[in-house]
Amino acid sequence: MSASALSDVGLYGLAVMGQNFALNMASHGFSVSVSNRSPEKVDATVARAKEEGNLPLRGFKDPKSFVDSLSKPRKIVLLVQAGAAVDATIATLSELLEEGDILVDGGNEWFPNSQRRAKELEPKKIMFVGMGVSGGEEGARNGPSLMPGGPREAYDALSPIISKCAAQVDGPCTTYLGSIGSGNYVKMVHNGIEYGDMQLIAEVYDVLKHVAGLTNDELSATFTDWNQGELQSFLIEITAVIFSRKDDLTSSGHVVDKILDKTGMKGTGRWTVQEAAERSTAAPTMAAALDARYMSGRKGERVEAAKTLKGPSTIPQVPKAQLIEDMKAALYCSKICSYAQGMNLIKAASEHFEWGVDLGECARIWKGGCIIRAAFLDDIKNAYIKNADLDNLLVDPFITSQILERQAAWRRVVTLCVASGIAAPAMTASLSYFDSYRRARLPANLVQAQRDFFGAHTYERVDKEGVFHCLWDDTHKEIGDIAGRMAGEL
Repeated sequence: MSASALSDVGLYGLAVMGQNFALNMASHGFSVSVSNRSPEKVDATVARAKEEGNLPLRGFKDPKSFVDSLSKPRKIVLLVQAGAAVDATIATLSELLEEGDILVDGGNEWFPNSQRRAKELEPKKIMFVGMGVSGGEEGARNGPSLMPGGPREAYDALSPIISKCAAQVDGPCTTYLGSIGSGNYVKMVHNGIEYGDMQLIAEVYDVLKHVAGLTNDELSATFTDWNQGELQSFLIEITAVIFSRKDDLTSSGHVVDKILDKTGMKGTGRWTVQEAAERSTAAPTMAAALDARYMSGRKGERVEAAKTLKGPSTIPQVPKAQLIEDMKAALYCSKICSYAQGMNLIKAASEHFEWGVDLGECARIWKGGCIIRAAFLDDIKNAYIKNADLDNLLVDPFITSQILERQAAWRRVVTLCVASGIAAPAMTASLSYFDSYRRARLPANLVQAQRDFFGAHTYERVDKEGVFHCLWDDTHKEIGDIAGRMAGEL
């Protein structure tokens, strides 16, 4: 095959995401080769390319002809199911690739797997990139947020393609995040924030429906109005649409009321919470959202429990207009806390793995294409531009002013939820995160005293240097400057 006939890029894995991203690249003028384990999907993708304007896309039904069709250094994007399927695909293609070629995994992958795969490909000098892709099917076709991590040389070779194919909001919604693992990690945290966002919105819905008594049409109008201001975001926008959708199957009511209250998940939220624990970074909003999904899965148990476990007999009455405004303020504050937790988690991992992730750039590339795109990402981006070493988003002067302005409403909402017997785990967790972070002294001194009592784990004092241990139940005397050998783990 002549050099002029070779494709710019290849895509392997032609489920909907793969098909759409291949067509995205082709529609931006890049010649694309596609392949898939199932030949019929190759035919379907080629047919779509013809239907959409004879886009420069060719299909190949065996791995060798697919690889041979690509210009060097070969660039191949994999969009296959995470896990064993990725390993199998890499094993097949790597046998056909050469030094300097680039493999890009665009799936939702656990970042250590990408680190392992990159290491395994090193002897062949094949470069490996783990790239988070956010935006769903529509984003893949029309412009996703792309989060690549891998060798800088590989990113530089890919950049002309992915920079054009990414969503475009204040520039392309992609950037170099760091070495291998960083892209997967940032996408994982994106998904954890997404969990928190969705749960917070669900809690607002619960209160507005069951306390304020809003109808679905009123809820739709409320979220439509909120989407014009500081809460403007993709999730607020689609929530307004969801509440407006009538049920076609029964010709009565709305679809949202017919949906079983049992939330599914694919694991990325759990990974985020696990990583938060690993990095000793508080992520209570995301953890609460994950727990809420687990609780939703206990549908049968909840139905039985509801027969005997009764809540408050009366619900406080709040003027509807005031409650709507309070909910708006509480949602804003709670969402900011969720993003703050996510940013701190990325920061902790970046420092540990020496990735050098730019948090301001993370906020910028999330502004378009992805599920958590939101107006206030500009404020978050600006906070990190002003201070790249910001300890916490909450202490940025602008963010601080916005939360302090709204905190009274936020507290009224959480108090109302408790008094009404309505669970608001994510919103309550966000407020507790704020209250813990803003206090110079926490009751952790008592916990450390307990640890020292039963395990001689020692403690530090506020008035003296050194490490101390107290014989609590005997002489009540302290022993100062104890060697670290006495400190245990709890």
